[in-house]
Amino acid sequence: MTAYLLERAWVDGAVRDDVLVDIEDGRFTRVEPGGANPHVMGAATRDMSGIPRPGGESVRIPGLTIPGLANCHSHAFHRALRGRTQRERGSFWTWREQMYAVAARLDPDSYLALARATFTEMAAAGITTVGEFHYLHHQLDGTPYADPNAMGHALVEAARQAGVRLALLDTCYLSSGFGAPPEGVQRRYADRDADAWTRRVTDLVAQHASTPGVVVGAAIHSVRAVPRDQLGTVVAAAAGRPLHAHLSEQVAENDACLAAHGCTPTRLLADAGALTPATTLVHATHLTADDVAALGSATAYACFCPTTERDLGDGIGPSRALHEAGSRLTLGSDSHAVIDLFEEMRAVELDERLATRRRGHWAAAELLDAATWAGHTSLGYADAGRIAVGQRADLVTLDPSGPRTAGTGGDEGTVVFAATAEDVRQVMVDGRVVVRHSDREEIGHELDAAVGRLWQ
Repeated sequence: MTAYLLERAWVDGAVRDDVLVDIEDGRFTRVEPGGANPHVMGAATRDMSGIPRPGGESVRIPGLTIPGLANCHSHAFHRALRGRTQRERGSFWTWREQMYAVAARLDPDSYLALARATFTEMAAAGITTVGEFHYLHHQLDGTPYADPNAMGHALVEAARQAGVRLALLDTCYLSSGFGAPPEGVQRRYADRDADAWTRRVTDLVAQHASTPGVVVGAAIHSVRAVPRDQLGTVVAAAAGRPLHAHLSEQVAENDACLAAHGCTPTRLLADAGALTPATTLVHATHLTADDVAALGSATAYACFCPTTERDLGDGIGPSRALHEAGSRLTLGSDSHAVIDLFEEMRAVELDERLATRRRGHWAAAELLDAATWAGHTSLGYADAGRIAVGQRADLVTLDPSGPRTAGTGGDEGTVVFAATAEDVRQVMVDGRVVVRHSDREEIGHELDAAVGRLWQ
């Protein structure tokens, strides 16, 4: 057992002083606000090393500490596009062609290297759990690897090496668009049909049933990529596990769905039984009032990815309307144009201001909850995302006195409306320190090497 005294920490919906926590076997066994300990070690512990001390002494962690963040929508290989796809004009669809070029170059080894570097960057940004929306399954011509889940295993190993938990959302992708066959690099994404996808994912679940820090979930890439008559099979296979789906990110997709099926993508998913409390709809940007009501009545999660949505020119989704209808907000960095969930948090509020020309839609506490507890729950980790007894011992400590955060109050407002990933000083996952601020240079070198190899 190791004891820590957190100078200030987000506990039970508020920032509290002198929070004493005990951690044993990776979980909190005591959380006591105002628990100043006369045996707390002093100045010598300001490195926040987390090394157990003899004699029952507590390790003091200065700064502002929050629960671990959950990145609920990630495509790890998109990290290789940062700074390269912004150089020309275009649309989501022209960006997609650049993304396909990267997808064509990856194999299990290079995917492991890139994903490990990307997940380590996430850890340095305070992310302790990643929801990886994984559709890069097969070889370039669509032939499965000797192990059909080789690319998925690479992601599991990358998360282990980076020190973060993983929700591997194995994605069903069968069509290039409303029944058309996959083309080009899309063949890497596609299984023969939903039954073949189910068999592969069933094996993946069995292979990682006892892998620590891994949840295997499912995903419907989109209504354009999974034909209507295949949706029910995917939904049935996902029973009891997280189910994610891209939804209405583009107006063009809505129009095509209406032309093909006479309804919106939301209605198509609802009719297939895909809208449940275990479902996360990613983006949910271009929705009708009926769509909003359907997601809300299902109490489904809505995962917003504002930095990607603005990078791709997608639009601004109805975040507050979804919340008021009963949907639960989560957040993701998606294409990794930026990996900074602090920016994603405040962007939800700031984008809502742009859309409505009014301020004050989301409280800081609500957005912090979306990035921690709600996010973890949507990924199948209901035992993470809070500093509470029995929860996984994840601690993210920020510097509240840096140039961005100084004078901002040292509370949840500091976290959401002032801090950035650069203000993270230390990250603990399951009671183990995985990143310190001093690791950033090494992380940068690893990213440069992994991305550089793909562009050679």
